Amino acid sequence: MHVVPSLDPGSPRVRFGSEMRRLREAAELSQAAVASRLGCTQTQVSRLEKATRTPSRSDAERLDQLFGMAEGVSFTRLHQSITAQSGSPIWFRSWAEEIEPTLLVLRSWDPLLIPGLLQTEAYARHVFSQGPQVTPEEVDERVEARMRRQHILDRKKPPMLLALVDAGVLRRRIGGPEVMCEQLGHLLELSRRPAVFIQVVDPECVAGLAGAFMIAKLPNDQPDVVSSDSPTQAHITTDHDIVTSIWQRYEAIRLWAYPERISLKMIEEARHAWT
Repeated sequence: MHVVPSLDPGSPRVRFGSEMRRLREAAELSQAAVASRLGCTQTQVSRLEKATRTPSRSDAERLDQLFGMAEGVSFTRLHQSITAQSGSPIWFRSWAEEIEPTLLVLRSWDPLLIPGLLQTEAYARHVFSQGPQVTPEEVDERVEARMRRQHILDRKKPPMLLALVDAGVLRRRIGGPEVMCEQLGHLLELSRRPAVFIQVVDPECVAGLAGAFMIAKLPNDQPDVVSSDSPTQAHITTDHDIVTSIWQRYEAIRLWAYPERISLKMIEEARHAWT
């Protein structure tokens, strides 16, 4: 029997939900009415109020607009407190909410996993479900957030995505053969899009062992932004020296990348091996 973990009544997420419910009822608004303002479902509003769903920054901003920061309640500040304590680090929320929606070109390298923007739901779910002490609700939220991120690839003018992936990732078992077969098939489908380029990197590439990273090119001649990460922390910066260093590492890794035609053949062979 699944036991729902008890919630700390003093946690920012619980306060966010209780204040949301209190102000909604004071304004004589239904959950459905609030859902329409937030651009979500009534069920999601209910989960926010019960503190079983982590609010997004846009949720907080729209609630502040809706209630006008009544009685000094700032949902934006509460959201900042939540993300500061959450197992989902604030740096990545910033990247997903501020950088990815506006970028023109994204270059990425991952020596361990299929990049998040290219993951299937089943692959992402298995990755998130293996986190220490993660709850089913947290897994659902993280999968939902990852799937939302991928909507940038469906825009009328999507960003160009240049993904370098270590060859070992194609053989690393994530969720079993069925999940892997679907995932690699998904890569082949995405590769047919004119703005998506996937290259497999020779596993002997030592330059890539330092870890995953992303380089974002933004509009209006803004400086490039890089994110380099680990399971416990990440660094997002436009610092010239760091960006230059990451660019140099990217180029060093790219020298070990197979041409796209050969890369796609390798993905197809790996997919066949999982069937």
